[in-house]
Amino acid sequence: MHLFVAMATVPSPVTSISPPKSKFNEKISRFETLNPPQNPLSLLPKCTSLKELKQIQAFTIKTHLQNDLNFLTKFINFCTKNPTFTSMEYAHKLFDNISQPDVVLFNSMARGYSRSNTPIQAIPLFSQLLSFGFLPDDYTFPSVLKACSSAKALEEGKQIHCLVIKLGLNHNIYICPSLISMYTECNDVDSARRVFDKMLDPCVISYNAIITGYAKCSRPNEALSLFRELQVKSLKPTDVTMLSVMSCCALLGALDLGKWMHEYVKKNGLDKYIKVSTALIDMYAKCGSLEDAICVFENMSIRDTAAWSAMIVAYATHGKGYKAIETFEEMRKAGVQPDEITFLGLLYACSHNGLVDEGWRFFSNMSDKYSIIPGIKHYGCMVDLLGRTGNLDEAYKFIDELPIKPTPILWRTLLAACSSHGDVELGKRVIERIFELDDSHGGDYVILSNLCARAGRWEEVDFLRKLMNDRGVVKVPGCSSIEVDNVVHEFFSGDGVNTVSTSLHKALDELMKELKMVGYVPDTSLVFHAEMGEVEKEISLRYHSEKLAIGYGLLNTPPGSTIRVVKNLRVCGDCHSAAKHISQIFDRQIILRDVQRFHHFRNGKCSCGDFW
Repeated sequence: MHLFVAMATVPSPVTSISPPKSKFNEKISRFETLNPPQNPLSLLPKCTSLKELKQIQAFTIKTHLQNDLNFLTKFINFCTKNPTFTSMEYAHKLFDNISQPDVVLFNSMARGYSRSNTPIQAIPLFSQLLSFGFLPDDYTFPSVLKACSSAKALEEGKQIHCLVIKLGLNHNIYICPSLISMYTECNDVDSARRVFDKMLDPCVISYNAIITGYAKCSRPNEALSLFRELQVKSLKPTDVTMLSVMSCCALLGALDLGKWMHEYVKKNGLDKYIKVSTALIDMYAKCGSLEDAICVFENMSIRDTAAWSAMIVAYATHGKGYKAIETFEEMRKAGVQPDEITFLGLLYACSHNGLVDEGWRFFSNMSDKYSIIPGIKHYGCMVDLLGRTGNLDEAYKFIDELPIKPTPILWRTLLAACSSHGDVELGKRVIERIFELDDSHGGDYVILSNLCARAGRWEEVDFLRKLMNDRGVVKVPGCSSIEVDNVVHEFFSGDGVNTVSTSLHKALDELMKELKMVGYVPDTSLVFHAEMGEVEKEISLRYHSEKLAIGYGLLNTPPGSTIRVVKNLRVCGDCHSAAKHISQIFDRQIILRDVQRFHHFRNGKCSCGDFW
């Protein structure tokens, strides 16, 4: 029985039976017995739940302090400290009972909403503040702008920005970082940069906001340029800075730069942060150095769920499926609870190693054993697993019976599997489902067009190409990058086909001759243009972006060194075959990261076992 109910009811002296008292009720009883009933706030530090807070409020009613602004402020602060839907609803009720709330209370409410699941509620609250005639202060704007960020409320954020300028606060060191974060979270990083550039003397927090924004928007070069600018100004980067910068190294696949960042982290004592070490694992894994990722992981004195998950994902993306599962067992023995990222790594490991039964087991255990609700990426891994192993109809049924609305990505995963297994009819059914959701993605048309071309169905190929043109859909060009001497060089498919020969193109021409001597046969069946002759098709394959990047690496790196290439799309079958031969002829390890996974080529073989 709650204290409020106990005070409101007068029991019969004969028949009443006292309910068992909780420890918190006993605290209140002792407080009433030993102390004058004047200061219920002394109980607040002992309060651990909203239920207990309501009991303290009932005590204030009993002592006639329920309208005291000091008490209500403390109650609202308690509710907004770790906001939930229920606690914010209760805080708002308390807030509405205050006849003349001050700006401090508004700030507390806005801060609570900004960190809750209903951040948009901070916007009408802000309007209410203005209607009361209050001027927002340094603490109001950061909270309400954070709410706009969480709610992706760009238009409202712009209006608040206008008010910031009107009040002359556009150079405020507390407000500007919040403005930058708001714009970047709303996918308007260019506006964020304009805010940053107008700052008179940006601090490290402002640098962190814009660097993080560029990293999230996959613009790593701008982020790294700002990091260098920050260093020139002798501002000391924080752990937040390094998290973003290392994610940029990962995006670029820039291992040498990543290693320099690692040394900087150690020199400045930032490796004491678990999140920084976890980011290092992720960075090394995405840059192709699994050995360095393992080294960082093994040297961590404390490993949380994120660190274990990062290592599991690292093994999975590098084709070490069984090692990923083994690491998960070690994680369980260490008493660390898995999360959704852990299972994403496990399912990824299963999908890239053809472990169907294990995949189903982990997928079931997510919800049954660990109460983790699968997300769209987990479903995607299951579709990929079923598709890669040839269970196409089962994959179609799996998507069709999902408890959530399927996204285009899920259907695209199945479409790629249809292409790999040559199932034209299912591919056509799948693309119809994709077009119901999104018909603007050029890759969808290309995959089905190529599938039809391999089956000799040229009328359908022509229809798809015309459909692309009519809808204004453009194919994303293949792009591969390689880091040499701390500089990242990018190559696009087709470079050199219609240009004057350069040393790289000549070297690539000679390379293809050498490869043919050891058994390489260009797979011209992958070039789907009926009007092209065999020679033209060979030239088209020769200048694929991954071959250009590997060729550049052969010319510009020491013999015997590892060549690391990053591609924005899935590696094509012909380039996969060529890379195996190149690794054997030149005694090089080639590590190629495509949109799906890592391929480690060594001695004429690939780590994927040609299951790619």
